[in-house]
Amino acid sequence: MISPKVELKPCFLTPKRLQPELPLFVYLPGMDGTGQLLRSQTAGLEAGFDVRCLAIPRDDLTSWDVLAHNVLDLIHAELEKSACREVYLCGESFGGCLAQKVAIKAPKLFKRIVLINSASAFHLRPFLGWLSQLTPLVPSCLYDIGGLGLLPFLANLPRISRSDRHELVKSIRYVPPQTVLWRISLLREFHVDDAQLSSLTQPVLVIAGSQDRLLPSLEEAKRLTSILPNAKMLVLSNCGHACLLEADINLYEIMKEQDFLDPSVPMVEA
Repeated sequence: MISPKVELKPCFLTPKRLQPELPLFVYLPGMDGTGQLLRSQTAGLEAGFDVRCLAIPRDDLTSWDVLAHNVLDLIHAELEKSACREVYLCGESFGGCLAQKVAIKAPKLFKRIVLINSASAFHLRPFLGWLSQLTPLVPSCLYDIGGLGLLPFLANLPRISRSDRHELVKSIRYVPPQTVLWRISLLREFHVDDAQLSSLTQPVLVIAGSQDRLLPSLEEAKRLTSILPNAKMLVLSNCGHACLLEADINLYEIMKEQDFLDPSVPMVEA
């Protein structure tokens, strides 16, 4: 992905090869907001999609509402270039919450929605909110070191390559403590009415890592699937929270195997 300098507002990272003839695939990242952790999935997704990945400025302290409007503005800007195509929305972790906010603002815009280990499960882990109050008291040098301690909670490390572990650590350290505190406060306050979720009638694929040690993603996946009228749940065995980084996980192939691709998406080998 090409990484523009992210300063004032969220932007889309774009692949080197644009494919405006294909459906648009919009990925909303985890709390790091960098979008860089999608790199292991980009080549596979490009087999059937024109991929865009949201990047959020490291000092962004805006609300859910503002973030959702920014995402919609970016999507509409892409559609102005090539309007007659379908849009797939995918949110992982923090991005899973943002995807829900975006989708209920424009429920007819998206052909399909994918939610991966959605951090809407945050309310089921109240101690994470309590710990977040200590973040301003942690010296920056210890904050950097502490990022390493999060790794076993974020992923099943034996299933992640050394280079991807390095990228994961970089993404954790990229976000300053004050932004971490703000985004945790967003998760703590996150709420979408069941009635709003039930208005999303398009197919939704809810993915959960069975070994997620950070959030109760399996429990949340069951809840979301029970509310969304056209949802199906997929449990990735032996996978942790950052499951898209793990070996043998190919999101494009998963969608194909789950019969989740519309006929407009090329059915090719990723």
